[in-house]
Formats: sequence, structure tokens, C-alpha cells
Amino acid sequence: MTAINIGFIGLGAMGVGMSKKLLESGFAVCGYDINSESMAAVVEAGGSAATSPALAAADASLLIVCVFSADQAEAVLFGEDGAVPALAKGATVVMCTTMAPEHARDLAARLADSGHQFIDAPVTGGKRGADAGTLTVIASGSNAAMAAADGAFKAMGGRIYHVGEEPGAGSSVKMINQLLVGVHVAAACEAVALAARAGADPKTVFDVITHGGGNSVAFESRVPNILAGDYAPRGVVDIFTKDLGIVADAARSLKFPLPVASAALQQFLAAAASGYGREDDCAVVKVYEQLAGIDVAGAVRDRS
Repeated sequence: MTAINIGFIGLGAMGVGMSKKLLESGFAVCGYDINSESMAAVVEAGGSAATSPALAAADASLLIVCVFSADQAEAVLFGEDGAVPALAKGATVVMCTTMAPEHARDLAARLADSGHQFIDAPVTGGKRGADAGTLTVIASGSNAAMAAADGAFKAMGGRIYHVGEEPGAGSSVKMINQLLVGVHVAAACEAVALAARAGADPKTVFDVITHGGGNSVAFESRVPNILAGDYAPRGVVDIFTKDLGIVADAARSLKFPLPVASAALQQFLAAAASGYGREDDCAVVKVYEQLAGIDVAGAVRDRS
């Protein structure tokens, strides 16, 4: 097939894996990130690297943006050397960044004015899903835009949900996902810390919980890293200070009570304030360790 040119802006923990799956599926990918090592990884996989968002977009019919925040998305699209002026008319922008629904709607309106299609398409599944090409894509956009991105979505995702044609619909669904993931991660950290404080064997607790009704994807994926004292970033604490903040802002505007998610947000903020913002999100357990004078990984080592 004739390779479709894709510009990919944002080669973080997930973006590199997503780009590699696109390359494996026969797409031509030109990546941009401020991290030169990330760009080198894409080049090594067969892609090319750009020195600005504009150059990443110059030859693209599809531009995928997977940066950290709405502010970063604004900068790479419309800031100095931004992508939009360089992007061909009629090209489609796929916004994989998690942002508030109103930000997605604003970007869509401005891109429509500049002659571009837009898909509000946050993803979930973490670095593991990005590397495996099994992400869940939560997309809202016109049928024409969805058709333009169909092959790319299939390369990156195991499940693609078209949740509506209006921008903001995808971000609304992702917001609910992040509410649950944030609560589950905080709860997993709280549970394993309490186990250590109570003198229970954390490894036994892990085995019991993962075979019972208290299990969750967050518990099963995060607790092994806590037990090993491994906080290398897969998804960082700062993601949830942002995403649970989006949830809190939306709930406030809707006059909706949010006691459980608000409590989880405070734990992530405590972890960030303690200097753990760029560590793996399971570093929330360190807040409990500090308060209770415990060391979960140490408790595991003491029983070895």
C-alpha cells in the first residue's frame, strides 16, 4: 500500500510505543518531542524525526497529538513553530491528550476554521497497551474524520469506541475512566500500606486479593511494583493530579458531589508535594508509608 504520512507529536511513555505500532503497520511516521532520546527511538524503529511541530506536520495527512496537557496541545498546534499553519487543508488532527471536554470543543472549532478535521480521541491502557498496540481509543468526531484515522486507530488500539460525532464526547468518557483509575490506584496503595502496618505479609495479601472480589486492574498491576520498591515511571503521579483535577472541575461546574474522587486527588497531591510527581503513580503509597512509619517493600524483604 502507499504509506500514509503521519505526524506524531508527543513521544512520551505512550507516544513512542504508539508510533512504533504505526510503523509496524506500514505508516510513515515523523515524530516530534522535546526529548531527543524519544525521537531517536522512533528513528531507530524506521520513522523520522522533526525539529519542530511544524516540520512534523508538514507532509502529514494525519497528525496525532499525545502530549501531557491541554496547554501543551495548544502550544504545539498554535504556538511558535506550531503544527497547524504547516498542516495541509483537509488533514485530520487526532487529539489523544487527556483534557477537559470544553478544551476539546475549543480546539475543534478553531481547527474547523483553519480547514482541518478533528477527532477528540483520548486513549487508555498505559505504556503496556501502547507498546502492545492494545490501547482503548475513545473517539468522537465526524464519520469522515473517523474514516481518515481508521487504519491508525486499528494499528494502535485493541478497541476503538466511536462515542459520538461532537468533540468533547470522547474527553467526557475518558474523564470517567480517569476518575475510576485514580480512585483504584489510591485505594490499592492504601490497602497494601494498611496490610504492612497491620503486620500482614504483603505478598500473601497480594495473592489473596488478586483471587478475590477486592481485586482490580490497578491493584494487580501496581502492587507488584510497590512490593519490589520499583517506582520507575509507567504512568506518573502528575498525570492524576491533572486528570482528577479535570474531574473535580467538571463536577463543580455540574454541581455534582465527588467525595471519593476528591479524597483520591488529595492523596496524589500529597505525593506530588512530597516530590514524587514524576515517579510511577503507585508512589502514592509513599504518603502512607511516611505517615505510618512503614516500608512496604522492606516488609517483603524482611520475610524473604
